[in-house]
Amino acid sequence: MSLNCIYRFVLLLIVPATVIAADPVTEMGEFSVFGKVGLDELAQSGVKTATGAPMSTPRYLSTQTCFIIPKPPDQVLAAMKRFDPTAHRELKVYLNSELSGSPSAASFAKLNNPPQNSAVQALSAATKAMSQDLQISRAEAQKYSAGQPVFAFWTDLLAKRAQDFAAGGASRQAPYDHSKNPVQPGQELNGLMKQQPKVNRQFGGFLGATGLLGGKGSLQADNYWQLLEVEDVGVVTLGASYTRTTPGGGAQLADGFYYASGGYNVALTLYQLWPVNTGGQTSTLVWRGDFISANTLGTLHGIERLASEGAMRKDISKAATIFLRENSR
Repeated sequence: MSLNCIYRFVLLLIVPATVIAADPVTEMGEFSVFGKVGLDELAQSGVKTATGAPMSTPRYLSTQTCFIIPKPPDQVLAAMKRFDPTAHRELKVYLNSELSGSPSAASFAKLNNPPQNSAVQALSAATKAMSQDLQISRAEAQKYSAGQPVFAFWTDLLAKRAQDFAAGGASRQAPYDHSKNPVQPGQELNGLMKQQPKVNRQFGGFLGATGLLGGKGSLQADNYWQLLEVEDVGVVTLGASYTRTTPGGGAQLADGFYYASGGYNVALTLYQLWPVNTGGQTSTLVWRGDFISANTLGTLHGIERLASEGAMRKDISKAATIFLRENSR
Protein backbone atom coordinates (compact mmCIF):
# COMPACT_ATOMS: atom_id res chain seq x y z
CA MET A 1 0.00 0.00 0.00
CA SER A 2 1.37 3.46 -0.94
CA LEU A 3 1.94 6.18 1.64
CA ASN A 4 -0.93 8.19 0.12
CA CYS A 5 -3.30 5.24 0.56
CA ILE A 6 -2.14 4.74 4.13
CA TYR A 7 -2.67 8.45 4.82
CA ARG A 8 -6.20 8.38 3.44
CA PHE A 9 -6.97 5.21 5.42
CA VAL A 10 -5.75 6.84 8.64
CA LEU A 11 -7.94 9.87 7.96
CA LEU A 12 -10.97 7.63 7.58
CA LEU A 13 -10.29 6.24 11.04
CA ILE A 14 -9.63 9.61 12.66
CA VAL A 15 -12.31 11.86 11.19
CA PRO A 16 -15.40 9.87 12.32
CA ALA A 17 -13.94 9.62 15.85
CA THR A 18 -13.41 13.38 15.87
CA VAL A 19 -17.04 13.99 14.93
CA ILE A 20 -18.34 11.60 17.58
CA ALA A 21 -16.05 13.02 20.27
CA ALA A 22 -17.11 16.66 19.80
CA ASP A 23 -16.49 18.90 22.81
CA PRO A 24 -19.52 19.69 25.00
CA VAL A 25 -19.92 23.29 23.84
CA THR A 26 -19.87 22.26 20.18
CA GLU A 27 -22.21 19.34 20.77
CA MET A 28 -24.75 21.48 22.60
CA GLY A 29 -24.53 24.13 19.91
CA GLU A 30 -25.38 21.62 17.20
CA PHE A 31 -28.82 20.68 18.57
CA SER A 32 -29.83 23.56 20.87
CA VAL A 33 -31.00 27.12 20.27
CA PHE A 34 -28.02 28.52 22.19
CA GLY A 35 -25.23 28.00 19.66
CA LYS A 36 -21.78 28.12 21.20
CA VAL A 37 -21.61 29.44 24.75
CA GLY A 38 -18.65 30.58 26.85
CA LEU A 39 -18.28 28.20 29.77
CA ASP A 40 -16.69 30.66 32.18
CA GLU A 41 -19.28 33.32 31.37
CA LEU A 42 -22.13 30.82 31.78
CA ALA A 43 -20.70 29.64 35.10
CA GLN A 44 -20.86 33.23 36.36
CA SER A 45 -24.22 34.21 34.87
CA GLY A 46 -26.35 31.39 36.27
CA VAL A 47 -29.37 29.97 34.43
CA LYS A 48 -29.82 30.92 30.78
CA THR A 49 -33.22 30.32 29.13
CA ALA A 50 -34.62 30.75 25.62
CA THR A 51 -37.76 29.85 23.73
CA GLY A 52 -37.25 26.57 21.87
CA ALA A 53 -37.44 25.98 18.15
CA PRO A 54 -40.92 26.85 16.79
CA MET A 55 -43.45 24.07 16.23
CA SER A 56 -46.34 24.04 13.76
CA THR A 57 -48.97 22.64 16.13
CA PRO A 58 -50.47 25.58 18.09
CA ARG A 59 -50.91 23.59 21.32
CA TYR A 60 -47.17 22.75 21.42
CA LEU A 61 -44.56 24.92 23.13
CA SER A 62 -40.92 24.43 24.10
CA THR A 63 -38.26 26.12 26.19
CA GLN A 64 -34.55 25.44 26.48
CA THR A 65 -32.27 26.11 29.43
CA CYS A 66 -28.55 25.74 30.14
CA PHE A 67 -26.36 26.30 33.18
CA ILE A 68 -23.23 25.02 34.90
CA ILE A 69 -23.08 23.27 38.27
CA PRO A 70 -19.70 23.14 40.05
CA LYS A 71 -19.88 19.39 40.62
CA PRO A 72 -19.12 16.36 38.39
CA PRO A 73 -21.99 14.75 36.43
CA ASP A 74 -22.37 11.72 38.69
CA GLN A 75 -23.03 13.97 41.68
CA VAL A 76 -25.42 16.16 39.68
CA LEU A 77 -27.29 13.07 38.50
CA ALA A 78 -27.61 11.80 42.08
CA ALA A 79 -28.93 15.22 43.17
CA MET A 80 -31.53 15.18 40.40
CA LYS A 81 -32.81 11.82 41.57
CA ARG A 82 -33.23 12.94 45.19
CA PHE A 83 -34.62 16.42 44.45
CA ASP A 84 -37.93 16.95 46.29
CA PRO A 85 -40.17 19.57 44.63
CA THR A 86 -42.58 19.60 47.58
CA ALA A 87 -39.86 21.23 49.69
CA HIS A 88 -40.21 24.42 47.65
CA ARG A 89 -43.63 26.07 47.97
CA GLU A 90 -43.09 28.26 44.92
CA LEU A 91 -43.08 25.18 42.66
CA LYS A 92 -46.67 24.37 43.73
CA VAL A 93 -46.16 20.60 43.93
CA TYR A 94 -48.20 19.36 46.88
CA LEU A 95 -47.62 15.61 46.76
CA ASN A 96 -44.80 13.68 45.10
CA SER A 97 -44.47 9.91 45.44
CA GLU A 98 -42.53 7.12 43.80
CA LEU A 99 -44.35 4.19 42.22
CA SER A 100 -42.31 1.12 43.07
CA GLY A 101 -43.25 -2.39 42.13
CA SER A 102 -46.61 -3.11 40.51
CA PRO A 103 -48.89 -0.02 40.72
CA SER A 104 -52.09 -0.48 42.74
CA ALA A 105 -54.57 1.65 44.64
CA ALA A 106 -52.27 1.40 47.68
CA SER A 107 -49.58 3.25 45.68
CA PHE A 108 -51.72 6.39 45.90
CA ALA A 109 -52.53 6.25 49.62
CA LYS A 110 -51.41 9.86 50.11
CA LEU A 111 -54.48 10.96 48.15
CA ASN A 112 -56.63 9.77 51.05
CA ASN A 113 -55.60 12.90 52.90
CA PRO A 114 -54.89 15.59 50.28
CA PRO A 115 -53.94 19.14 51.27
CA GLN A 116 -56.91 21.43 51.82
CA ASN A 117 -56.37 24.44 49.59
CA SER A 118 -58.29 26.25 46.86
CA ALA A 119 -56.54 24.38 44.03
CA VAL A 120 -57.46 20.97 45.42
CA GLN A 121 -61.00 22.19 46.10
CA ALA A 122 -61.26 23.28 42.46
CA LEU A 123 -60.25 19.78 41.33
CA SER A 124 -62.83 18.26 43.68
CA ALA A 125 -65.60 20.50 42.34
CA ALA A 126 -64.70 19.69 38.72
CA THR A 127 -64.73 15.98 39.53
CA LYS A 128 -68.13 16.05 41.21
CA ALA A 129 -69.53 17.83 38.17
CA MET A 130 -67.63 15.56 35.75
CA SER A 131 -66.50 18.72 33.99
CA GLN A 132 -65.40 18.46 30.36
CA ASP A 133 -62.22 20.19 31.45
CA LEU A 134 -61.17 16.90 33.07
CA GLN A 135 -58.76 14.94 30.88
CA ILE A 136 -60.18 11.46 31.18
CA SER A 137 -61.76 8.94 28.84
CA ARG A 138 -65.49 8.48 28.43
CA ALA A 139 -65.19 5.03 30.00
CA GLU A 140 -63.42 6.51 33.03
CA ALA A 141 -66.09 9.21 33.38
CA GLN A 142 -68.81 6.56 33.48
CA LYS A 143 -67.13 4.96 36.49
CA TYR A 144 -67.74 7.98 38.68
CA SER A 145 -70.93 7.91 40.70
CA ALA A 146 -72.53 10.75 42.67
CA GLY A 147 -71.52 10.61 46.29
CA GLN A 148 -68.31 8.65 45.60
CA PRO A 149 -65.27 10.09 47.41
CA VAL A 150 -63.48 12.24 44.83
CA PHE A 151 -60.02 10.95 45.49
CA ALA A 152 -61.15 7.32 45.57
CA PHE A 153 -62.14 7.90 41.95
CA TRP A 154 -58.75 9.39 41.11
CA THR A 155 -56.91 6.62 42.96
CA ASP A 156 -58.57 3.93 40.83
CA LEU A 157 -58.02 5.91 37.63
CA LEU A 158 -54.34 6.58 38.31
CA ALA A 159 -53.67 2.97 39.30
CA LYS A 160 -55.19 1.68 36.04
CA ARG A 161 -53.31 4.18 33.89
CA ALA A 162 -50.03 3.41 35.68
CA GLN A 163 -50.61 -0.31 35.10
CA ASP A 164 -51.27 0.33 31.40
CA PHE A 165 -48.05 2.34 31.10
CA ALA A 166 -46.04 -0.40 32.80
CA ALA A 167 -47.50 -2.93 30.36
CA GLY A 168 -47.05 -1.03 27.12
CA GLY A 169 -45.81 2.53 27.51
CA ALA A 170 -47.59 5.77 26.69
CA SER A 171 -49.16 4.28 23.57
CA ARG A 172 -51.38 2.19 25.89
CA GLN A 173 -52.90 5.26 27.55
CA ALA A 174 -56.63 5.80 27.07
CA PRO A 175 -57.48 8.99 25.13
CA TYR A 176 -58.83 12.14 26.72
CA ASP A 177 -62.09 11.80 24.83
CA HIS A 178 -64.35 13.00 27.66
CA SER A 179 -62.76 16.46 27.33
CA LYS A 180 -63.58 19.20 24.86
CA ASN A 181 -60.51 18.59 22.69
CA PRO A 182 -59.73 14.85 22.51
CA VAL A 183 -56.08 13.75 22.31
CA GLN A 184 -54.12 10.57 23.00
CA PRO A 185 -51.11 11.09 25.34
CA GLY A 186 -48.68 8.81 23.50
CA GLN A 187 -49.40 10.51 20.20
CA GLU A 188 -48.85 13.90 21.79
CA LEU A 189 -45.41 12.90 23.11
CA ASN A 190 -44.45 11.61 19.68
CA GLY A 191 -45.75 14.78 18.05
CA LEU A 192 -43.62 16.98 20.28
CA MET A 193 -40.43 15.20 19.27
CA LYS A 194 -41.26 14.97 15.57
CA GLN A 195 -41.42 18.75 15.49
CA GLN A 196 -37.99 19.09 17.14
CA PRO A 197 -35.71 17.41 14.56
CA LYS A 198 -32.38 18.56 16.03
CA VAL A 199 -33.31 17.52 19.54
CA ASN A 200 -34.78 14.29 18.22
CA ARG A 201 -31.49 13.42 16.51
CA GLN A 202 -29.66 13.98 19.78
CA PHE A 203 -32.07 11.99 21.96
CA GLY A 204 -33.95 9.76 19.50
CA GLY A 205 -32.03 6.57 20.23
CA PHE A 206 -32.40 7.10 23.95
CA LEU A 207 -36.11 7.96 23.80
CA GLY A 208 -36.77 4.96 21.59
CA ALA A 209 -35.62 2.73 24.44
CA THR A 210 -38.11 4.28 26.90
CA GLY A 211 -41.85 3.80 27.18
CA LEU A 212 -42.58 7.46 26.45
CA LEU A 213 -42.79 7.39 22.66
CA GLY A 214 -43.90 3.87 21.89
CA GLY A 215 -44.17 0.50 23.58
CA LYS A 216 -42.88 -0.69 26.91
CA GLY A 217 -39.22 0.11 26.16
CA SER A 218 -36.05 -1.65 27.23
CA LEU A 219 -34.84 0.84 29.85
CA GLN A 220 -35.94 0.69 33.47
CA ALA A 221 -38.22 3.56 34.45
CA ASP A 222 -38.41 5.43 37.74
CA ASN A 223 -42.19 5.88 37.97
CA TYR A 224 -43.93 8.44 40.15
CA TRP A 225 -47.09 10.51 40.59
CA GLN A 226 -47.77 14.05 41.74
CA LEU A 227 -50.52 16.36 42.90
CA LEU A 228 -49.68 19.87 41.77
CA GLU A 229 -51.27 23.16 40.78
CA VAL A 230 -51.71 24.49 37.24
CA GLU A 231 -53.49 27.81 36.74
CA ASP A 232 -55.10 27.68 40.22
CA VAL A 233 -56.51 24.16 39.77
CA GLY A 234 -55.25 20.93 41.30
CA VAL A 235 -53.88 18.39 38.80
CA VAL A 236 -52.97 14.74 39.39
CA THR A 237 -50.24 13.42 37.14
CA LEU A 238 -48.31 10.26 36.29
CA GLY A 239 -44.68 10.41 35.24
CA ALA A 240 -41.72 8.25 34.29
CA SER A 241 -38.04 9.12 34.37
CA TYR A 242 -35.20 7.39 32.49
CA THR A 243 -31.41 7.78 32.57
CA ARG A 244 -28.48 6.56 30.52
CA THR A 245 -24.78 7.36 30.69
CA THR A 246 -22.96 8.75 27.67
CA PRO A 247 -19.33 8.40 26.51
CA GLY A 248 -16.92 10.68 28.32
CA GLY A 249 -18.64 10.58 31.69
CA GLY A 250 -21.89 12.40 30.90
CA ALA A 251 -25.53 11.37 30.93
CA GLN A 252 -28.92 11.86 29.28
CA LEU A 253 -32.23 11.98 31.17
CA ALA A 254 -35.83 11.91 30.00
CA ASP A 255 -38.64 12.82 32.37
CA GLY A 256 -42.15 12.59 30.96
CA PHE A 257 -45.62 13.29 32.32
CA TYR A 258 -47.64 10.82 30.27
CA TYR A 259 -50.89 11.61 32.08
CA ALA A 260 -52.38 14.79 33.55
CA SER A 261 -55.94 15.35 34.75
CA GLY A 262 -55.87 18.93 33.44
CA GLY A 263 -53.72 21.96 32.71
CA TYR A 264 -51.69 20.31 29.94
CA ASN A 265 -51.96 17.12 27.90
CA VAL A 266 -48.42 15.83 28.34
CA ALA A 267 -45.01 17.26 29.18
CA LEU A 268 -41.49 16.02 28.42
CA THR A 269 -38.25 17.28 29.93
CA LEU A 270 -34.90 16.19 28.49
CA TYR A 271 -31.47 16.75 30.02
CA GLN A 272 -27.94 16.33 28.72
CA LEU A 273 -25.03 16.47 31.18
CA TRP A 274 -21.38 16.92 30.14
CA PRO A 275 -18.25 17.07 32.32
CA VAL A 276 -16.42 20.38 31.81
CA ASN A 277 -13.71 22.35 33.58
CA THR A 278 -14.54 25.78 34.96
CA GLY A 279 -12.48 27.75 37.45
CA GLY A 280 -10.01 24.90 37.69
CA GLN A 281 -12.54 22.33 38.88
CA THR A 282 -14.63 19.59 37.32
CA SER A 283 -18.12 20.89 36.69
CA THR A 284 -21.20 19.88 34.72
CA LEU A 285 -22.68 21.66 31.73
CA VAL A 286 -26.44 21.06 31.85
CA TRP A 287 -28.79 21.48 28.89
CA ARG A 288 -32.50 21.16 29.60
CA GLY A 289 -35.32 21.08 27.08
CA ASP A 290 -38.98 21.33 28.12
CA PHE A 291 -41.74 20.39 25.68
CA ILE A 292 -45.42 20.72 26.48
CA SER A 293 -48.75 20.09 24.82
CA ALA A 294 -51.69 22.05 26.23
CA ASN A 295 -55.02 22.71 24.56
CA THR A 296 -55.21 26.20 26.02
CA LEU A 297 -52.06 27.16 24.09
CA GLY A 298 -53.88 26.49 20.84
CA THR A 299 -56.26 29.38 21.52
CA LEU A 300 -53.51 31.97 22.15
CA HIS A 301 -52.12 34.37 19.57
CA GLY A 302 -49.83 37.38 19.46
CA ILE A 303 -49.18 39.02 22.79
CA GLU A 304 -51.11 36.36 24.72
CA ARG A 305 -48.94 33.58 23.34
CA LEU A 306 -45.75 35.55 24.00
CA ALA A 307 -46.93 36.03 27.57
CA SER A 308 -47.53 32.30 27.93
CA GLU A 309 -44.05 31.56 26.55
CA GLY A 310 -42.59 34.05 28.99
CA ALA A 311 -44.46 32.48 31.91
CA MET A 312 -43.20 29.03 30.97
CA ARG A 313 -39.61 30.27 30.75
CA LYS A 314 -39.98 32.01 34.12
CA ASP A 315 -41.31 28.87 35.83
CA ILE A 316 -38.56 26.67 34.40
CA SER A 317 -35.88 29.22 35.24
CA LYS A 318 -37.20 29.30 38.81
CA ALA A 319 -36.98 25.51 39.15
CA ALA A 320 -33.51 25.37 37.55
CA THR A 321 -32.25 28.21 39.76
CA ILE A 322 -33.46 26.41 42.89
CA PHE A 323 -31.64 23.25 41.82
CA LEU A 324 -28.48 25.18 40.90
CA ARG A 325 -28.48 27.03 44.21
CA GLU A 326 -28.89 23.82 46.20
CA ASN A 327 -25.97 22.19 44.41
CA SER A 328 -23.50 25.05 44.26
CA ARG A 329 -22.64 24.94 47.95
